[in-house]
Amino acid sequence: MFIRKNSGIAVILLCLAVFCCFCLLFSSKNYHRNKTHADVSVASIEAGEALAIKYCQSCHLLPDPSMLDSKSWEKGVLPNMAPMLGIFFYGFERYPSFKNDKNLAANYYPSKQLLTFIEWQNLIDYYVATSPDTLPEKNSRQSIKKEVSLFNVIAPSFYYENPSTSYVHINENNSGNALIACDAIKQNIYFFNGKLDVIDSIHNSQGPVVDIDFGKNEALACNIGFMNPTNNKLGKGQLITFRNGQTSLDTLPLFDMLQRPVQITSSDLNKDGKKDYLVCEFGFLTGSLSWLQNLGNNQYKKNILRPYPGVIKAYIDDHNKDGFPDIWALFTQGEEGIFLFTNKGNGSFQQKEVLRFPPVYGSSYFEFADMNKDGHPDVVYTCGDNSDHSPVLKPYHGVYIFINDGKYNFKQQYFFPVNGCYKAIARDFDKDGDVDIATISFFADYSRKPEEGFVYLENTGNLQFTPFSLPETQQGRWLTMDAGDINKDGDIDLVLGNFSVAPTIIKSSSNWTKGPPFIILENVGKKKL
Repeated sequence: MFIRKNSGIAVILLCLAVFCCFCLLFSSKNYHRNKTHADVSVASIEAGEALAIKYCQSCHLLPDPSMLDSKSWEKGVLPNMAPMLGIFFYGFERYPSFKNDKNLAANYYPSKQLLTFIEWQNLIDYYVATSPDTLPEKNSRQSIKKEVSLFNVIAPSFYYENPSTSYVHINENNSGNALIACDAIKQNIYFFNGKLDVIDSIHNSQGPVVDIDFGKNEALACNIGFMNPTNNKLGKGQLITFRNGQTSLDTLPLFDMLQRPVQITSSDLNKDGKKDYLVCEFGFLTGSLSWLQNLGNNQYKKNILRPYPGVIKAYIDDHNKDGFPDIWALFTQGEEGIFLFTNKGNGSFQQKEVLRFPPVYGSSYFEFADMNKDGHPDVVYTCGDNSDHSPVLKPYHGVYIFINDGKYNFKQQYFFPVNGCYKAIARDFDKDGDVDIATISFFADYSRKPEEGFVYLENTGNLQFTPFSLPETQQGRWLTMDAGDINKDGDIDLVLGNFSVAPTIIKSSSNWTKGPPFIILENVGKKKL
């Protein structure tokens, strides 16, 4: 018995020694969290750069290490990208993945590692050791002026706590329903008259409505299904009917099983006389831009134009004037860029990449406007989505203008930094003959620059803009915005929707949960000096 006890102790001590050596091996050679930049060899960095060019660039535009701080690379982006290379654990760390998600195809992740652990460490070394500790602050040459006489802020008497406004729309074609607002948590749709009184409502939309496509006597609500990221197919299109001054929502969807759709637009895309629908399925890890071909009798056939997630905004426009509707779409979620789908007839489309952006940009919106008065539509684009794996303020977030050379080749000619910029609407708000820009931010630098929540860029000519804001716009956190003449006085007004319950990377002194569900920026006209 004595010999057996000693043997057992020896075995235990031997196991502990092996375990300690194992820990030491990973801490000194492979486990990067204990390494300093000085410990990383030039050879490892060079090898990591070559691997980034080979593997990272195969899925999206190659990200430069300088675009994020080292902590965001090491703790956020790289651990979440590792499973895409078949790496689900490293050292003592298990990387986040969705291997057990039944909504993903069995072959979504690689069946085996594409990189060895040594190569993976090289890739980590490249991004972490060559990136800055903190991102530099982008200082605009122009400070935002704290007042603008063009707008008068009006808050509605309609009020409730914790507003989560997911959609607002100024309905210029219907003086009765002058304004429409949707609440994601309450899952209600509210209809207001020009005095901002609630005149009708739809309760329990069975999911958050984030967009509405308006027809003559009906509209189609785009129900995202679930606001938070998911691969589930809970989204749907629901008909809203307007009869005898009353609104109602069909209990059965026109179509469903959509992956977090954020926009649905009606158009006869194949010119067969029936109303088809273009669907932006933002999704999560998977998603697509698709069009639903109307087969008649409320039957639709899904045709995928681009099988990538993150499509957030699309326009239908016959850009080449051949009689067939073409499609412009902005994709986010890694493979970021603006794509043109030229309609070739018979339901077929030819894809072209028009603009491409780095995967860390967080693209959020785009629209067309002739910014230099040459008769060609230019692109006004925003990036600022910061609800990702690198929630830090980014100097490249803001509003951009890309000028059209007349052949739909676009070149950047303007940038104004706005942390967390989420949308920009380009209109001639002050009626001086050129196009101004109104922007909102959902991830502003609320502690130091709360005025970034709303910025009005007044066009002073030659693509020069003067930035303004209003203190009253700091009473909400603006997720959505629309423009239109709400009071029928001939001026373009704005409405900002307050989504107050979302997380933020910067604390604010403002209590948005006590703020109004929306505010109106009434255009009172530019005062003559």
